[in-house]
This record gives sequence, structure tokens and C-alpha cells, in this order.
Amino acid sequence: MATVLFVCLHNAGRSQISQALLERAAGGRHRALSAGTTPAERVHPEVVEVMREVGVDLAGRQPRLLTVELAEQADVVVTMGCGDACPYIPGKRYLDWDLTDPKGKPIDEVRAIRDEIAERVERLLHEELDTA
Repeated sequence: MATVLFVCLHNAGRSQISQALLERAAGGRHRALSAGTTPAERVHPEVVEVMREVGVDLAGRQPRLLTVELAEQADVVVTMGCGDACPYIPGKRYLDWDLTDPKGKPIDEVRAIRDEIAERVERLLHEELDTA
């Protein structure tokens, strides 16, 4: 079982979507975590809305701060726009996903971001995690 940590700035959009979609797609075969370098107070409402459309409720999720201890739990760290604020832990596999921040975007754009994340999660799952 691999552990994947998804990291973005506020842990209120991209990383929350990624964590939820990997949890669902992996079906218990792998573990997903998420965190942010400067966590928001809550998951962005537009993110909650588009995730409900696919049967995932993020309303109760609380953004959390990225710590070295959390990063140490991961086998793979996927960063999304946090740049140099993400800690580097030797021996971890790092991937950087260039994704638009969904905060404040129209619902159609947030859906497109969600769908792009879903495709990347599926590739990560099948090309990296399930073959390891």
C-alpha cells in the first residue's frame, strides 16, 4: 500500500479533490492525504459543489497545514502550485501537477479542473501505484 500526499497552497481545492478522488478510485489499496502550506479556513464552496455532483461530500473536510511529519508518511508527494514552500524529504518521489487554482472560478471551470484531476489520479493509480 502506497501513501500519496497531495499538496497545494490552501488545501481547500486541488489537493482536497485529488485526495478524495484517489481514495475512491483506490478502493482501499492505497492511502491518500492532503495538506496546504497556508491552509484556508474551509474547503472552497465551488469545490464542495462540483464534488457533490460526483457523489463526494467535502463539506466536512478541514484544510490542514503541511508539516515535515506529514510529508514523511508519504511515498509519493504531488505538489500543485506551492513552489518552494513544499518541504523536500529525501527518498520521496515528487510529482508536480500544473493545475489552475479553482478558488473563485465559475462552476464550469471548476468542473474542468475536477475532471483533469480525475484523469491524473487514474494515471497515477494505474501507472505508478498499482505497478509498484
